[in-house]
Amino acid sequence: MDNTGGAVMITLKQLQCLLAVEETAHFRRAAERLGMTQPSLSVQMQNLETELELRLAERSRSGVVLTPAGREVAQRARRIMNEVQGVADFAASAQQGLAGVMRLGSKPTLGPYLLPHVVAALHRSHKDLRLYVRESEPRFLEDELGRGVHDMVLTQLPVASREFVAEKLFDEPLYLALARDHPLVKEETVSVAALRDLDILALSPSYHLYDQIASLCDSFGAKLVRDYEGTSLDALRVMVGMGMGAAFLPALYVHSELTARSEVVVRKLKGRTITRTIGLVWRKSAGRGESYRAIADVIRDVASRRFKDLSVS
Repeated sequence: MDNTGGAVMITLKQLQCLLAVEETAHFRRAAERLGMTQPSLSVQMQNLETELELRLAERSRSGVVLTPAGREVAQRARRIMNEVQGVADFAASAQQGLAGVMRLGSKPTLGPYLLPHVVAALHRSHKDLRLYVRESEPRFLEDELGRGVHDMVLTQLPVASREFVAEKLFDEPLYLALARDHPLVKEETVSVAALRDLDILALSPSYHLYDQIASLCDSFGAKLVRDYEGTSLDALRVMVGMGMGAAFLPALYVHSELTARSEVVVRKLKGRTITRTIGLVWRKSAGRGESYRAIADVIRDVASRRFKDLSVS
């Protein structure tokens, strides 16, 4: 590096190598991910360290870890690569419209019950679009979006990062789920007062729904059962059916998975509607905002036609 004010010659390939090393914690796996040889990747890393006059990575018996300086450079490199990808996305969008490959991340409490209908609708109306759907754990979804693993994500709003654009899609009701032999099943609608001291089961704290249900329990005087945390909506339904407590289940799941013969029955609350807000989220730096908004419109159309109790924006 020229300390007299000369330009720092950093290449995108060097930044790609650094990010791959950070994500894999291994030089060989990073090289395989980028389709290059390990010696070539090592040279790229060495050139980047020489240019910056910083030690970015340290080898250990378990693999490779970034130094504190390396982590900071990687964080900035990720923003740069997202901006570069945004330029490419914009060019593709300008040329093709709603076409090409898009990667959609989704929460497991949403994707299986909504996305099959959305994918089918997109395939009918946009033959040149290939939508790759990947479910991810809720606590990882926003981080993966920021790192470029997904182009957009279907998730519960609000999202925390100011680096994202959030397009509201609909409000989804949450219904009180009870074992078929529970005394409250006799009621057409359940009063809020009847929830006092009622045991309520919830998903684990890694889900957005956990915080919402915990708040509802505080408000209604219900008891959040912390000894049993569901790892999926199916697990939650099974526990409710076994009489371990009640739960609040999202409408999309109820429509998809509960039948007249199910061991679980759902009831609305009297004079009270509980909902969660669902949106489509993407990076501000993405260049395909209009394409993502077009997909949001398709999701809204599918939601309004197929699920009448959703309040579509």
